[in-house]
Amino acid sequence: MSAPRYLSTRGHAPAVSLGEAIAAGLAPDGGLYVPERLPRVNPSAFDPDDDLAATATTLLTPFFDDGVLAESLPAICAEAFAFEAPLRPLARADASLLELFHGPTAAFKDFGARFLAACLRRLRTTDAPPLTILVATSGDTGAAVGAAFHRQPGVRVAILYPDGRVSPRQAQQLGSFGDNVHALRVAGSFDDCQRMVKAALNNAALQRAVPLSSANSISLGRLLPQMSYYAHASLGWWRRHGTPLDFVIPTGNLGNALACVWARGMGLPIGDVRLACNANSTLPEFFAGAAYRPRDAIATLANAMDVGAPSNFERLRWTFDGDDDALRRALRATSVDDAAIRATLLRHARDHGEVVCPHTATALAVLDQTPRRDGHAWAVVATAHPAKFELVLEPLLGHLVPVPPALATMLDRPSRAAPMPADDTAFGRWLRALR
Repeated sequence: MSAPRYLSTRGHAPAVSLGEAIAAGLAPDGGLYVPERLPRVNPSAFDPDDDLAATATTLLTPFFDDGVLAESLPAICAEAFAFEAPLRPLARADASLLELFHGPTAAFKDFGARFLAACLRRLRTTDAPPLTILVATSGDTGAAVGAAFHRQPGVRVAILYPDGRVSPRQAQQLGSFGDNVHALRVAGSFDDCQRMVKAALNNAALQRAVPLSSANSISLGRLLPQMSYYAHASLGWWRRHGTPLDFVIPTGNLGNALACVWARGMGLPIGDVRLACNANSTLPEFFAGAAYRPRDAIATLANAMDVGAPSNFERLRWTFDGDDDALRRALRATSVDDAAIRATLLRHARDHGEVVCPHTATALAVLDQTPRRDGHAWAVVATAHPAKFELVLEPLLGHLVPVPPALATMLDRPSRAAPMPADDTAFGRWLRALR
């Protein structure tokens, strides 16, 4: 069987191996790397006694017929999936909460960031020049990447985040690493940060001077492992109940939701997939039938989802062969404004003792609007620990939200972030001067 190859969504770049796609981050034509085709798997191929890391190994093996990465895949998965993603029942009888926030930075991004770091460490040769990892973050990605790559030899990290548009605890995390991890507070939006990263990755002269890669969800090394927790949760549900598991997913840049769509496309027992968006309505408008129209992001309580031009929409369209009608039939997206987020947070905490982050609240709000159907069960994806958003939750709930130990340790460190204008040229100069 020939090794799988990876193509650009824009079709103007040569096919590459998985290792090459992960190392590059972005295709040379500006597109995103995708597999030539999604492999199919049979749910019966997974051992019922597997933990999350073993499920990930079985799921990802067809993607990793690629030298050193294929040989190391079990060890890579063991490093990345060293903590569980439990499915806990909600008060609503047909619903559960998939908790993805038990990693070192208390957000779902920990899984993909650790997986990418493990891959790049194995791809690196001893004589290679330092690699600079670029990451635009609307709150959680940057801290996960910083933690995954902190003090990794031969790697530097540049984290770009929108100044004043992340929570104080998120900002504290982003600047708390030091050493080889640099935080930049950008005078703009997340979309500005994302544009600056893409411009740098597409700048051939800059790449020759400063070898660059990405750790955003544009990187396959972050996207592919995110399928694993959807596979693990849905397989466990299917074995216990004999039915697929439906998901409601808080959605910003679309990487996490796309991972669920890909897992379903591979043959996992996943049913309906609903996208819960905040007041940034690019996706809900498209799925309601309007033309796709990216625009500037607006600030909301669910700040990590403040994205007006989601990068992974390009991959989502590729997944459905560019057929927007088929895409609209396969998914549904709903907007949840700040007033509904507050009401959902308060109602679920008061009535059921369910304390969640503002992003997870968007998914709970969508669930609350969804009627029950025989044979259907929902998993609401909890993307971050509520303690990261104390300024939203604590005044609303009237009590403190306990901080998990790993997050408390990070919050005790000194934190520093350098100012950066929302300007591609200025960021390029900063990268050239990085030592």
